Amino acid sequence: MNQILECVPNFSEGRNLEVIEKLCDCFRGKPGVRLLDYTWDHDHNRCVLTVIGEPEPLRDAVVESIGRAVELIDMTKHQGQHPRMGCADVVPFIPIRNTTVGDADRIAKETARLAAQKYGQPFFLYEKSATAPHRVNLAEVRKGQFEGMAEKMKDPMWTPDFGPHTIHPTGGVTAIGARMPLIAYNINLDTPNVEIASAIAKQIRHMNGGFRYCKAMGVKLEDRNLAQVSMNLTDFTQTAVYRVFETVKMEAKRYGVNVLGSEIVGLVPQQALLDCAAYYLQLENFNGDQVLENRL
Repeated sequence: MNQILECVPNFSEGRNLEVIEKLCDCFRGKPGVRLLDYTWDHDHNRCVLTVIGEPEPLRDAVVESIGRAVELIDMTKHQGQHPRMGCADVVPFIPIRNTTVGDADRIAKETARLAAQKYGQPFFLYEKSATAPHRVNLAEVRKGQFEGMAEKMKDPMWTPDFGPHTIHPTGGVTAIGARMPLIAYNINLDTPNVEIASAIAKQIRHMNGGFRYCKAMGVKLEDRNLAQVSMNLTDFTQTAVYRVFETVKMEAKRYGVNVLGSEIVGLVPQQALLDCAAYYLQLENFNGDQVLENRL
C-alpha cells in the first residue's frame, strides 16, 4: 500500500460474537484493506475495529460494515455502559502514510454519503470534518444518546449532514469524520463505586479543567464489580499516558481507593509506550533509535 488511512469504527455490539465476526468479515479478504485488530467488551456492549487500507478500498469496506451493522444491530434493544447513539456509533478516519487530514476528511464524507444513500442511516460530521463549531466534540454530538436523538434532531442546529433528518428506527445515527490518532485508555479501580470513578474523571478531563487532550468518564464493570475511569487521549504527545495514570492514582487515594490495573483498547502508537518506559525507568537521553526492532 502506498497511501494508507486508518479507520477505527465503533459498533454498538459487545456481547454477540457472531455479529462481531460478521462485522469483521466486511474487512477480511478485501484487496487494499487489512483488519489489524478488534476488541469487544460486555459491559460497554461495544466493539472497536482497527482497519487500514488504501483510501477508496477502505471507504467501500467501511460502507459495507455500516450496512451490516444496520442489518444486525437493533438500537431499541441495546443496553451498555458506554454512551451511544447508533449501531455504527462513531467512524473516524485517520491519516497514516502518504495521506493527510484532508484525505481522511474526503473519504469520511464519501463514506457517509454512500452509506446514507444505501441504508438510510443519518450521519453527523465531527472533529476535523465538522461543519459547525458545536459539532466538533463527539460528546456534544452524542449528547442525548439513541433514546433522545430523535427529539434532538428536530432542532435545525442538529440536522444531519447526510441522510434523513431523523434517526434510523433501529440503526440510530452515526458520527463520522477525520481526526488524528487517539488512545482509548481505561483505568480500573478496586471499588464498585462508580461515583468515585466519575469524580476522578471530572478532575482529569479537559472540559472540567483537566488535561487538554483527555476525555474521561466513570463506568461500572458489572461482571467484575469494579468502577473504571474510561478515557480517550486525543494527543498523547501533549497529554502523556503516564501522566494521566499517575494523576488517577493520586486522585484515587483521596477516596481510599487503589488502581488495580489499566488497559488499552485497540492499537496504540509505539511512541506512547516508549514515553512511558522512559518515564518510569528514568531513562536519560533515550530515543526510539535505541529500540532493536526499529533498527531491523
